[in-house]
Amino acid sequence: MAKNLTRKQVLAGSLPIVAAVPLAKLTWPSAAHGERSATHLGDDRPHEGHAAMIGPEVPAPGGPHDLDALLLPPPALPYRPGRVREYEVVAIDRRIEVAQGVFFDAWTYNGTVPGPVIRATEDDILRVNFTNGGAHPHTIHFHGIHPGDMDGVFETVLPGDSFIYEFRARPQGMQLYHCHATPLKKHIHKGLYGAFIVDPKEPRPPARELVMVMNGYDTDGDGENNFYTVNGRAFYYAKYPIKVKKGELVRVYLANLTEFDLVNSLHLHGEFFRYYPTGSTDHFEYTDTVMLCQGERGIMEIDFHNSGLFMFHAHQSEFAELGWMGFFEVSD
Repeated sequence: MAKNLTRKQVLAGSLPIVAAVPLAKLTWPSAAHGERSATHLGDDRPHEGHAAMIGPEVPAPGGPHDLDALLLPPPALPYRPGRVREYEVVAIDRRIEVAQGVFFDAWTYNGTVPGPVIRATEDDILRVNFTNGGAHPHTIHFHGIHPGDMDGVFETVLPGDSFIYEFRARPQGMQLYHCHATPLKKHIHKGLYGAFIVDPKEPRPPARELVMVMNGYDTDGDGENNFYTVNGRAFYYAKYPIKVKKGELVRVYLANLTEFDLVNSLHLHGEFFRYYPTGSTDHFEYTDTVMLCQGERGIMEIDFHNSGLFMFHAHQSEFAELGWMGFFEVSD
């Protein structure tokens, strides 16, 4: 199984992602069924098929519920003064499968990239018991408002040591967390980040809630990403579309933690959504595409008007063809 694929080789389809499945077949699935398809670089003949893939034949790693803990956040709790929300977080060095047959030596929080979804209601006391079980010094830096000695910059936690982060969760919105040890770009690229949701004291309207963290993987060490994903696995939501219902409110907590690229993006087909930058105010943009630099995040609210399959993906086409694509399956 291939491990170290250069960006150019992956795009050209000259090396297999899985045995006998070049990227050309990933991008043009008709080829997998024996149909004519002009897919090699430099060929200007019309391509046949469609620029997407979906269903059981998609070469995405894992089973249908493997990413549920990252996609589905813990439930929001009503405001209660003085409540403590406590989490256990452990830094673990772990080899993970980021595309089918492609492995990456990650540094993780609790064994996954991204790390676990941390959630609290505004003014809850957030207590995170952090243990460094990895081989390198790490921290946790939370975006938001907190004391300086809880900032995750100076409180470096050595391998085998622990630290307790404790502060009031504020302000409301979609926040995030990540390691802030040096070299910073390596600790983030290796996988030490996750979503941090702070709910308002006045609850948001009920919705089907989802979390999407955009990222990339440099699997050959050349400082360029070879694969792009949402929630850590290439093409995963093309193989396992996210099921929602027509007319229900779908709320997506979106964050970008992609290293080595200035921006990442999300484009939704066949629908517009309300996008609240950072999710801390009632002001929104009504759009079908958002661009985020690293560390940017926000809240999307979608009311699907039609049933069917609706693609979402990076609007950098290269990112989509390298794994950052999926589908909503909207039913009646």
